[in-house]
Amino acid sequence: MPAKKLTALSSVFASATKKDLKKPNAAAASEILSITKLFSSPDSPTSAEQSSRTSKRAAKELRRGLSESETSSLSSEKSSLVTDGPGRSPSQILKEISSILCRTHISESSSLPSSELPICGKPSDDVSDNVLDIPWFSAVSPTSVSQRRKQLSRERKQKWIFKNTQNRRFERLVRMCAQKLGTDATIDIFGKLGRETGVKEYNALIKVCIEKARGSPDEEESLDQIYKAFQLFKSMKEKGFPLEEETYDPFLIYLVDMSMEQEFHLFKELIQDVKADYISRLGYYEMLLWIHVKNEDKISELCSSINVGGEDQCYGVAENYLLAFCERDREKDILKMLEMVDVTKMSSTKYIANVFKSMGRLLLEDHAEDLIMALKKSEPAAEDISSFIFEYASNIPNLVVEEVISKVKYLHEKLEVESSAAAYENLIMYCCSLLKVHAALDVVDLMCQSGLALSADTFNPILCASEKSCDIDLVRPIYSVMRRHNLMPKGETIKNMICLHVKMKDFEGAYNMLKDLEEMDVKPTPNMYNAIMAGYFREKNIYGGLMVLKQMERAKVQPDSETFSYLLCNCENEDDINKYMEDIKRAGVLVTKHIYMALVNAYANIGKFEKAKQVLLDPEIPIKSINEIKSALTSALAFNGEILCALKIYEEVKQTGCQLEPKAIISLIEYLRSEGQLDKLLELLEGLKDSGYWFDGCSRVVLYCVRYKHLSCTVDLLKQLKEKDESSTGSVFDMIFAEILEREPIDLDIALSLLQIMKDELKLQPSRTSLDFLLSACASAKDPHRAWQVWGEYGKACLPMNILTYLRLYQVMLVSGERKSASDILRKISRDDPHVRCIVKACQTTFSESTVKKRENKQAIKA
Repeated sequence: MPAKKLTALSSVFASATKKDLKKPNAAAASEILSITKLFSSPDSPTSAEQSSRTSKRAAKELRRGLSESETSSLSSEKSSLVTDGPGRSPSQILKEISSILCRTHISESSSLPSSELPICGKPSDDVSDNVLDIPWFSAVSPTSVSQRRKQLSRERKQKWIFKNTQNRRFERLVRMCAQKLGTDATIDIFGKLGRETGVKEYNALIKVCIEKARGSPDEEESLDQIYKAFQLFKSMKEKGFPLEEETYDPFLIYLVDMSMEQEFHLFKELIQDVKADYISRLGYYEMLLWIHVKNEDKISELCSSINVGGEDQCYGVAENYLLAFCERDREKDILKMLEMVDVTKMSSTKYIANVFKSMGRLLLEDHAEDLIMALKKSEPAAEDISSFIFEYASNIPNLVVEEVISKVKYLHEKLEVESSAAAYENLIMYCCSLLKVHAALDVVDLMCQSGLALSADTFNPILCASEKSCDIDLVRPIYSVMRRHNLMPKGETIKNMICLHVKMKDFEGAYNMLKDLEEMDVKPTPNMYNAIMAGYFREKNIYGGLMVLKQMERAKVQPDSETFSYLLCNCENEDDINKYMEDIKRAGVLVTKHIYMALVNAYANIGKFEKAKQVLLDPEIPIKSINEIKSALTSALAFNGEILCALKIYEEVKQTGCQLEPKAIISLIEYLRSEGQLDKLLELLEGLKDSGYWFDGCSRVVLYCVRYKHLSCTVDLLKQLKEKDESSTGSVFDMIFAEILEREPIDLDIALSLLQIMKDELKLQPSRTSLDFLLSACASAKDPHRAWQVWGEYGKACLPMNILTYLRLYQVMLVSGERKSASDILRKISRDDPHVRCIVKACQTTFSESTVKKRENKQAIKA
């Protein structure tokens, strides 16, 4: 950052250390007021009875109104909200906020006739007048409200299972507001709602500012965001809020990472003025700063200034210096500090764990053992010592999982430390994070052998890892262990195990688990049956899926919206669709967006495209779900051959300033296969912002370019792919050469041109898979000359020749009539394997001279 900007920021920080901070001028007071009036919180020192109802309503409206899509007309609304003078009530401001946040959906609906708008009431000339007349939820009966609550509960459990998101919800809301409206508008607008801000709210906003500063390539923008964060911090101090580490940590770490020494010390003084007790903890950040800027003199000076035999504060400073050294793995400094700091007296077990982590990374096993022996003498909880052993072993570099488990077991035995369930559960999580499911099950066996208590929740990460690693057959031994130890799995755990059985197509095993629930006196849930039903429908076994519905009726389990979504998607005629919609009404099941999306797919699959479009006209559809349902309609139309209708919806959505869901855009790219559509495909590709979806879409566009010989565009896209993900670009070339092999006539010219571009311009080496496809393409094209050219590429790419490579080349020579070359190659092929002998014989029979002549004669006669 330039010196001029650093000076400007330093002057801002310096002003905060003056004594007249608590008496800001009128402009500063106005600014602080706009910053601090956010949502009320239990942490807030002031609370007004008059604003509580407005506050609750504001939070509800905002949560409902926020959406992911970006709007193109926010700037004027934000400006008017920020600059309007006083005198307006919070409810008026709230109306304008709601108008901004839901403008996307209003504009989407505006293209429809007024009689078909999916909102209550007719549109007026002024959108801001009627925007809050739009119902967030349609009028429903008490039964439907109850069903909705249950449905929302199920959706939250499905999405956030095994996670505690309570503390993240407000932060997520603030982030969405900041992304939607900008940091300035968020602060000013929420400030006008009459809400006092608490510590939690301030922390969330400070994090947003720091993240924006880190992510911005513009230095002016970064400086501006840091200033805003500082103003928030200053406001907290003036209002008497406690400045805990959660508040100042992001700020100090940013200053350390940016090597901003002067600003760091000014900010440090500001914190110390609030509370002198923070001096020891601030020592941690100061030491990190000098380590980062490599100022060894300052590091030595700080270490020499410690007098651990004196005050407790000095001991605390030494402890935090030790933690800073551990953070940066400075071995000599760690050992020196350990001579002054008694680990058994450290203020937190978390700090002790950090010491052991660093010792593992530095391979200081002797010192780690000495610390464990010292901890044993101090008689802390045995569980903590066992966990410290895990922290040490899991951080040793270059150890495979099995070696980590052995090291943990060895240290427990050598140091005579009693194993703890917490340590072994951490070890299981460590194994699962690396998808080593068998190793995780070995740890479970160790727990059983050690007599440690097992819980059903212990198996949740193992089940997740087994699915990710495709070791789904391990669900059987996992379930056996649970049954053997009389563990009572929770509903979500049972559902996950049923899903794994279904993925193995072991429907009998899935049903057996449901039978076991009867013995355990546990009532099955719709989700469990839904998992089995989904499996049958994936296999196109309609009868099996419908039998699941019968099983639910026998078990007296009420179908839910997910059940009916599966049933609708697999309807074979309109009568079945009508029947299930009647069942939904009769059962009082809430019609969710998933049911609407399933209904769209159901009509499209049976060719009722107009009825599929009419689903969007249902006035009961929540406005925030319209874009997702339009995306589902677009995908369904494209899949069923109505690509022009799908593109029309895409254009309509685009004109409103919105974007379809990424999956819908991928569907358009996939099914837009006619020649002359390259510009449209590139336009669709630009709409994919997520890197994963973009890579998928780009790969499909590349195949289109190869199919229609747009070589220059192919090269440009491949270069973009390499920039984003070089390691995966090779797999795209595999797909390209497979595409060339499958299409008739085979174009070896473009294939070899792309091979040359791959090596010369992209500096990539072809994979064995790519060369195998090319060699097979040469066989299909009966081109021995090009085949020898490809053969040479194996050696250039340092790929050893294997049996299959020789067999492919042998086939090329036979089909091309190069008998002598074929005989030479055959002598190099080992025929010990019976499968190899079989392939050679088949090639000789298929491509013998007499067979080829007979085939040619038949073709001549037909001609």
